[in-house]
Amino acid sequence: MHATTKSNPVRLRACTWVSVIGLLALAPGRGLKAQDGELTEKLQGFDSYMEKALKDWNAPGVGVGIVINDKLVFAKGYGYRDYEKKLPFTPTTLCQIASNSKLFTAVAAGLLVEEGKLTWDKPVRESVPAIRFYDDALNSNVTLRDMLSHRTGITRHDMIWYKADLSRKGLFERLKYMGPKEPLRQTFLYNNMMYAAAGYLIELGSGKTWEEFVRDRILGPLGMSATVYSVAEMLKQEDHGVPFTEKRDTTELYKIPYYEDTAGVAPAGAIISSIQEMSHWLIALMNEGKYGGKQVLPPSALKATLEPAIALPNTMAETRGYWELLNATYGMGRNAASYRGHLLTYHGGDLPGFHSQVSFMPRERIGVIVFVIGNHCASLYNTVSFNVYERLLGLDQTPWSDRWLEIRLKGKKAGTEARAKAGVERIPDAKPSHSLADYLGEYEHPAYGALKVGMKDGQLRFDFHKIQLPLAHFHYDRFDTPDDEIYGKWSVSFSTSPQGDVSKAVMSVDEAEAAFTRRPSTVDPKLLQQLAGTYETPTGFKFQVVLKEDGSLYLAFPGNPEEKLIPYKGLQFHVKEFSDLVWEFVVENRQVRALKQRNPSGEFVFPRK
Repeated sequence: MHATTKSNPVRLRACTWVSVIGLLALAPGRGLKAQDGELTEKLQGFDSYMEKALKDWNAPGVGVGIVINDKLVFAKGYGYRDYEKKLPFTPTTLCQIASNSKLFTAVAAGLLVEEGKLTWDKPVRESVPAIRFYDDALNSNVTLRDMLSHRTGITRHDMIWYKADLSRKGLFERLKYMGPKEPLRQTFLYNNMMYAAAGYLIELGSGKTWEEFVRDRILGPLGMSATVYSVAEMLKQEDHGVPFTEKRDTTELYKIPYYEDTAGVAPAGAIISSIQEMSHWLIALMNEGKYGGKQVLPPSALKATLEPAIALPNTMAETRGYWELLNATYGMGRNAASYRGHLLTYHGGDLPGFHSQVSFMPRERIGVIVFVIGNHCASLYNTVSFNVYERLLGLDQTPWSDRWLEIRLKGKKAGTEARAKAGVERIPDAKPSHSLADYLGEYEHPAYGALKVGMKDGQLRFDFHKIQLPLAHFHYDRFDTPDDEIYGKWSVSFSTSPQGDVSKAVMSVDEAEAAFTRRPSTVDPKLLQQLAGTYETPTGFKFQVVLKEDGSLYLAFPGNPEEKLIPYKGLQFHVKEFSDLVWEFVVENRQVRALKQRNPSGEFVFPRK
């Protein structure tokens, strides 16, 4: 449902939905009665349905909650919160809700909009001058609504934050490296980094961290005291989920690591909660911000998040003929669509091992929360949610489980067959251009950080964002990791500088290839001071090597722009524009004697004066 579209009819459809959703969200709902007898009748056979679904999908565990009007009327776990220990899934089992955290962030931003500290539709830089995007066009135009509705035209770049030791401020400062793929406000491109940045905007606007602000203004007033932000906090509570999933080529379930590196990107997906406590949140959403008889959240902030900001194509209808869910739009932190003629607002959340969906029908005032353990059965959160709505609305049940299970099994089979053919392009006996030791080192990318290549027991090792795997020669200067069950396969192609040194490592990251440049050897700052000075060409022309406050040396030729000397190795330096040109300082008896310029045409020596 995240495919792109740029057609005017689709954008016009979004405008139509603005008025429809606005009217329905404000209209008094008919609602369903929550009497036990009526609910029992409508949910007759649901337990059997769930038992079959868990068996068909080989699902470790699922939790389901149903809210009607302002009450949690159904909360039940199916299967296990810990498959290995056979501990039951319960309504109080804590699970990572992943991207269902986004609506908390959007509402938190809305609270600051209410206070006049942020704005939805003015350029963000007017409120927060510190923010920097890729170019002047984005800097001058991107709004907070653009960031929270995934319409900046910038793709995900998830490997900037995935398993990275970056603070929220560090992520915020890397926005400037994320170039747009599409024009602003034309295409839906899901982007977790924008939510991390929005969390930092909340910090700058409120004087509190995102975690503190959300706790003080949302979680606390809603009585969500067991809801936490980190796996470490979750594990302190006995009733918590354990991530299991199915192996790619078999039906064996196995435990996978928790995804714990959520601190920097927390506003996009760090909240950990239970069916029981998420019902408090859902009740507030369904009742214009009221919970427990109190006005906890301003209705205007909630309404703003529901207003469609960009339309999504009818992908499932157009590609598979599934017409039940139509005309989806994205507001801020949640989708809205027509489900069999009923307005539905919803959002999914996915982290390794944990998957969730929180949704409700504003007109009917019914809501559903579904938690799923297992990557292979993530689609159950749609399957179960839709089934509950159809039961409560008295509609014929759509065979969603059969549909998506068929898709999953076909995909699993195709993946197994594809992996069996891996490496068919390998050219035999194509040796690397260098000895293995020459590939060792750290390679840097301004956005993605460091790729480290080490060696253990004569084998190269791949180390990227804490993903550590063997790195074996494939052909020429390409080296591959094994196809890891959790982290997949990584392929690294090294390139050689004009000087014959291994200088770059290129690999596919997110949506494109990324080139990582070998980190140069460091030069002692005291030595840099000695290198600065006056040098003379063979014709008697004098020029300067200047050490600036940024700690870098610059070539200063009279009448020409200064050129930064980029460390290469030892006392050798490059300039940005010419990789085939090397500047090398000559030091003899601890004295700087000369500066050499070496290029394909020859070598020139410039004595120190």
